[in-house]
Amino acid sequence: MASEDKRSLGLLDATLLVSGSMIGSGIFIVSTIMLRDIGSPAWLLVLWVLTGLITIFAALSYGELAGMMPNAGGQYVYIQRAYGKMTSFLYGWTVFTVIQTGVIAAVAVAFAKYTAIFFPILNELVLKVSFLSISWAQLLAIASIIFLTYSNARGVRNGKAVQFVFTFAKLFALGALIFLGIYIGLQTDVFWLNFADAWKASKTVVANGGDKIFQIPLTGWALVGALGATIINSLFSADAWNNVTFIAGEIKDPRKNIPKSLFFGTLIVTVIYVLANVAYLALLPVHGSPSGSSPIDQGMLFASNDRVGASAAYVIFGDAGILLMAGLIMVSTFGCNNGLVLAGSRLFYAMSKDGLFFKGAAQLNQKEVPARALWIQCLWACILCLSGKYGDLLTYSTFASLLFYIITIYGIFRLRKLEPDTPRPYKAWGYPFIPALYIILTLAICIDLLIYDFRNAGMGLFIVLLGIPIFYLIEAKRKPN
Repeated sequence: MASEDKRSLGLLDATLLVSGSMIGSGIFIVSTIMLRDIGSPAWLLVLWVLTGLITIFAALSYGELAGMMPNAGGQYVYIQRAYGKMTSFLYGWTVFTVIQTGVIAAVAVAFAKYTAIFFPILNELVLKVSFLSISWAQLLAIASIIFLTYSNARGVRNGKAVQFVFTFAKLFALGALIFLGIYIGLQTDVFWLNFADAWKASKTVVANGGDKIFQIPLTGWALVGALGATIINSLFSADAWNNVTFIAGEIKDPRKNIPKSLFFGTLIVTVIYVLANVAYLALLPVHGSPSGSSPIDQGMLFASNDRVGASAAYVIFGDAGILLMAGLIMVSTFGCNNGLVLAGSRLFYAMSKDGLFFKGAAQLNQKEVPARALWIQCLWACILCLSGKYGDLLTYSTFASLLFYIITIYGIFRLRKLEPDTPRPYKAWGYPFIPALYIILTLAICIDLLIYDFRNAGMGLFIVLLGIPIFYLIEAKRKPN
């Protein structure tokens, strides 16, 4: 996409893009959801460590493909090289309809919702008709997407500057939260009480608006099923690490810097996520009551609106902690979306060059940026913000994302056989064991989801398969004879 003198992103920039795109609002919320599914603090930490290992294994494996194909489009290009156009189109189709744009919409709405803590008027409705309701928060979410699209359309340097500032800010703030949380928490007995019976697992069901709480013990295959189903929450929170591969055309010495950035970025976020959960467990009791008068009384299981990060900040800073956490999540989500907006358009640019996306998306503006691809992405993400369906789409797409990760990493084995003489500046660390282990673990999670969460997993698979007739329609239009 860019000539060597146009490559302006170094190793630090690429690493910040990896970590910045991964850290959104999930780490401040999903631990509560996971605990309600499994009830065990020990298993909670195991799942976060396993999430980190799975992500790092994938990143180490992707490095080989990135070194072989340092071109704009990343994963789309890798899949096409290994399997052909239809499979790569199915990936690009799913990324555009659900994965990238759905995440951008969800993260933008999260940014707006936390902004509403400072400006409650954002929660009020602007328009309400039979099939549609629009709040000021949704309009702010849309405005943030438009602003980031405009900023990135003005050149990579603008996006780079925003990413640098916001990623460093949230890494610093998260580091402070972790340090203070563990330091203050370990001066009490909360952590040790939480681990008194740490491996006892149970599913918590709340009925009658919180009047009735049921604890369903989990053992044997029921526990395995619950662990496999709930790890999807932490995996989603650690996703988007592959976005750096989409902008390979703008990274200096991509054959070396992309593999390094994938490893360093995923390692940094893994350490942060595990330590953040240690801090939560040091500050808050696992068990509590949904009617508790304070975050401590509510415990991690019943944190208000699942905002376990805000509850932890309350223990450290008192009432001001709620506002500090809201500010941190605003910074985190805004920086996260900048990376997503920056990277996603490069994939659609690569698809357009292959004739598999809107024709104009293959054009670069005067700043050597695929501006039309950026604005097409922006339009669909804004529509998803208005629809309110992005949450469902994200649930469906997570299963699809895992499938494409498996397909991509299996592509390493295919290309080693099909193209044994192709230069590989970086070879997958631990090959064939690490890539194979990733495939086995992720495939097991997908099978578990199909068994224990068939509706959402099935919908994800349906969205992918829906791309097959669309691919043939596009091909028929391109080659009518």
